[in-house]
Amino acid sequence: MSGPRRWPLLLALLCLVASLVVGLDVSAQAPGVAWLDPLTGPRSRLSDRKDWLGRRTLPESVEILLLAGHADSQNMAGAGTPGEAVALRGAPAMQPGMRDELYWNLLTAQAVESLGRERGLAIRFYDPPQRTIHDGDDPRTNWSVGKAHARAGGYALEIHYDAYGPDGVGSGLIPPLHSPPSRVDESLAQAFGSYPLLYRDGLGAPRRGIAMLEIGKLEGTLEAALRDPRRRQATINAIATRVVDAIETGLGRTPGGLPA
Repeated sequence: MSGPRRWPLLLALLCLVASLVVGLDVSAQAPGVAWLDPLTGPRSRLSDRKDWLGRRTLPESVEILLLAGHADSQNMAGAGTPGEAVALRGAPAMQPGMRDELYWNLLTAQAVESLGRERGLAIRFYDPPQRTIHDGDDPRTNWSVGKAHARAGGYALEIHYDAYGPDGVGSGLIPPLHSPPSRVDESLAQAFGSYPLLYRDGLGAPRRGIAMLEIGKLEGTLEAALRDPRRRQATINAIATRVVDAIETGLGRTPGGLPA
């Protein structure tokens, strides 16, 4: 093998090395290679089927609602992934009675809210009062609160971690379906990857006007970094920084809370 044909293999090896050293240098920056991220792992394998472009401008003062995926659906169908460590390696759940995905969804959404507030964004996190609400249209659910927020002109974003193994697709943004995709949607897709507009014929949250952000598959180096007490906070902070940077960019701001 020689010449240009060697580059795909070399790039793959470089990405593998980067993923192995994530604990040494957790970067908040988006990756240089589209399909493999040194922090969050594989990007959505459906990014090449992206059939939307976020062009709609949102005001810089738009109210942003953060939701933790599956926060109201524990101990029932749709509780979220347990993650590779619990499901395949026999590791204990991070918190009894809660899927590991929700545990990380909550911590990540809270970190995004905290950093966003520091940077002057109109951003807040909603946590349902109960972890099991069987009726998706109950006014206390993520879906109901997010739907009302989007209808009122706000931007609603639900944080998720994707399934491990072949059931997972990878990191990426699934845009809301209540209006044309916005520049914030596009910016998040640039930072994390993207899913088709009608992924799985339209999921419950996007159909209610809520954008869904898959941070990454809950497996491998990402899950290991989250579970390692020495690396956990740095990993969550890096993910939150990438999310907030993307939101600010989509709002026409320079990341860091400064005017563009």
